[in-house]
Amino acid sequence: MSNSSSVASIPVATLGTPRIGPHRELKTALESFWSGKIDEAALVKTAAQLRADNWARQKARGVTVIPSNDFSFYDQVLDTSVMVGAIPAIYGWKGGPVSLATYFAMARGSQGDGEACEHGHAHQHHGHGAPAQEMTKWFDTNYHYMVPEFAKDQTFALSSTKPIDEYREAKVLGYQTRPVLLGPVTFLKLGKSELPDRMSLLPKLLPVYIDVLGRLAAEGADWVQIDEPCLVLDLDAAEKAALRAAYSEFALKVPGLRIMLATYFGALDDNAALAARLPVAGIHLDLVRGRAQAEAIIHLLPADSVLSLGVIDGRNVWRSDLPNVLERLEPILKQVGAHRIQLAPSCSLLHVPVDLDRETKLDADLKSWLAFSLQKMTELSTLGKALSGQRDVVKDELAASAAAAASRQSSPKVHNKAVADRVAALTADMANRRSAFAARAQVQRDRFKLPAFPTTTIGSFPQTSEVRKARAAFTKGTINQVEYDRFLREETRRAVAWQEEIGLDVLVHGEFERNDMVQYFGEQLSGFAFTQHAWVQSYGSRCVRPPILFGDVSRPKPMTVEWWTYAQSLTKRPMKGMLTGPVTILNWSFVRDDIPRSESCRQIALAIRDEVTDLEKAGATMIQIDEAALREGLPLRRSEWKAYLDWAVGSFRIAASGVADRTQIHTHMCYSEFNDIIDAIGAMDADVISIETSRSKMELLDAFVTYRYPNEIGPGVYDIHSPRVPDVSEMTELLLLARKRLTEDQLWINPDCGLKTRGWAEVRPALVNMVAAAREMRARA
Repeated sequence: MSNSSSVASIPVATLGTPRIGPHRELKTALESFWSGKIDEAALVKTAAQLRADNWARQKARGVTVIPSNDFSFYDQVLDTSVMVGAIPAIYGWKGGPVSLATYFAMARGSQGDGEACEHGHAHQHHGHGAPAQEMTKWFDTNYHYMVPEFAKDQTFALSSTKPIDEYREAKVLGYQTRPVLLGPVTFLKLGKSELPDRMSLLPKLLPVYIDVLGRLAAEGADWVQIDEPCLVLDLDAAEKAALRAAYSEFALKVPGLRIMLATYFGALDDNAALAARLPVAGIHLDLVRGRAQAEAIIHLLPADSVLSLGVIDGRNVWRSDLPNVLERLEPILKQVGAHRIQLAPSCSLLHVPVDLDRETKLDADLKSWLAFSLQKMTELSTLGKALSGQRDVVKDELAASAAAAASRQSSPKVHNKAVADRVAALTADMANRRSAFAARAQVQRDRFKLPAFPTTTIGSFPQTSEVRKARAAFTKGTINQVEYDRFLREETRRAVAWQEEIGLDVLVHGEFERNDMVQYFGEQLSGFAFTQHAWVQSYGSRCVRPPILFGDVSRPKPMTVEWWTYAQSLTKRPMKGMLTGPVTILNWSFVRDDIPRSESCRQIALAIRDEVTDLEKAGATMIQIDEAALREGLPLRRSEWKAYLDWAVGSFRIAASGVADRTQIHTHMCYSEFNDIIDAIGAMDADVISIETSRSKMELLDAFVTYRYPNEIGPGVYDIHSPRVPDVSEMTELLLLARKRLTEDQLWINPDCGLKTRGWAEVRPALVNMVAAAREMRARA
């Protein structure tokens, strides 16, 4: 396209934006509400202000297709469950509008007396309120969603008008928005039910969606964005039929409303024809993860379909090479016409931080290579202007983008020959323990002489306000290193003494010196950078600041040995060395996109291997290498799984295999459906694995039974993501379920996950009950 040509202004959309606010205002408001410091009215007022500010920021950055209903108090999938009345009976909802109390009970659980569920629901009261719904990862991201639950006699009814309310709210402020809904087929597919076919619920569900769409149309909405990311997955015949049925019904019942069908996180591939033939007005494509799919689908679309092109990465923080993007876009524009094009990020900007401008301490070169949510909006606006014949207007922006790309490609800050050479020198033996598990297990039993059902925790203890204040004071310089270390040592000493007092068998030091399980290590490894304010939402009020992996990785010096040595000096019991595994460090970082992820992972694995061997030399007998995020990096298409699992498992083994047989290697995994990757879990060859199972009532252990998992395993016996304190009988009941699936000498007893986010008032009674449950199990043995 020549600079002199001119076309109509090309619409720019965001698909969704971060909800938390630039200063994590949502987190503050939620936690203040939960603790009783503010009332519901104040929480609602804060939410309204966050939405208004979000709409204003988008307009100011040149976004012309602004979403509404992309805000949530906790999670958009939970919002959908509430909208359609998919609320398990355990929460006591009797119909009508759903209260915030019920909403948050579904998200976080509730403490208090309750009645047994008459429908035989999987949750159980035990006289202590309702546990939260199961939570798991949103596709292959680090965002968590609340898993919908459908009863055998499930009915649906419009129980929240949030999409309509927020559309109306924006309209009053002068914004004509495009409301966002989670699609009905993706919603059903993400849920869990005793029904053999969740898609059989679609005829009951569609009237609620049609009601919502009709109300939006009546309010003046001309477009609605319906997200169906399931279209990038392997779909069965029933799911494909459900998609055809749903969108045919929408077209029939709400004919005047145009639907933008949003797909993301991958390419449509074999679902391209299906998606192209659905009776919708437009389709969004992720052209970052499915780079070539536009060309494949254009000829399948009706002549009047709008094509939303997701060309800016909505999941990573790297600045785009805009001239390069323009080269890709111009042939598409010529082929389909500017009037049929929208520009957008690959997916919602929920997954990236809010504003790069707040980062005042980043290396200048690195900062020039980055773009956060607001900067990505500007990039889209720049592309829109360039494609609309205004290249001269944005020539400086395009030149700066190209210069940044060239700088990053050639920077010595990124490339380290010694690291590349070490990866190239890896051998197969470096990924293998010296003996098979059976031989190691006997050596370890003789060494540790632990009781049946040994008890431990996953690693972290509560990061209290005192701990956070001390860290902040040290960061600000109001206390020095000696004073800070003295404080941390005292916290560690108390934690170790308390663990001994209640009778835990294997101890941890509590990790009071650590800000985050990935950040702590990344700050001590070369190739990583850290931000001040680049927070992203993980779930609810839980926000994280992922490290930015920008270059080759190595370990300049030991990272954890000193703190482990101090903690072990306080007790005769085994003190686990606590590390984060290479796959989790990779998957929970914003990773570089200039080399394969597998190469970065092997670099990290070698760095962690150095730490493992140093811990062993220092006397550590048990070392836990957490791979909480192993499964979340699994590709969405089954055909791509093996390649990922081969290098991911191989990286873990590189990190773990440099120790003697008598050294026990533990690992921990979060929120994982293990059935389909159990072979890979076995191939990790950890001596002990702990997993989150309490919300699933030990159902996740079925995979370990069918596979005949030979190693030892600690299924979580209570949900640490809820403030509930389960009693001894509840934990014992879960352990009895586990005992039906696994042998006595395989079972360890531990919480679901680390306890960093909980308070001591919850942790103390919960762990006391856990130790009592272990004693009960020993008495029954």
